[in-house]
Amino acid sequence: MHRGRSRPSLGERAADSGVRPAPVPGPAADPPPRREDGTGRHCWVHAPPGAPGTVPGLLVEWRQRPEGWQGRVAYAVPGPHGPVLVEAWLPAGSLQQR
Repeated sequence: MHRGRSRPSLGERAADSGVRPAPVPGPAADPPPRREDGTGRHCWVHAPPGAPGTVPGLLVEWRQRPEGWQGRVAYAVPGPHGPVLVEAWLPAGSLQQR
């Protein structure tokens, strides 16, 4: 680190990226299907924060919260200087497994 330089912090750069967390919908009744081998699998992410429409993603894991099931996914969105990789917990209703 160099004293005297004024650069945006990592938090400020993340806030400027335009990617925002998605609102959480109502609870889901049944748990999502799991893979037996413990590896990630392809999924479609519907209306992710930072990208319109549907984008391909990698579903890494599931968790259950009081508001319902969530999937941890990684997907790319367009950024000001090229694609940006996003990793986020999203509601199960916005994910479609392949």
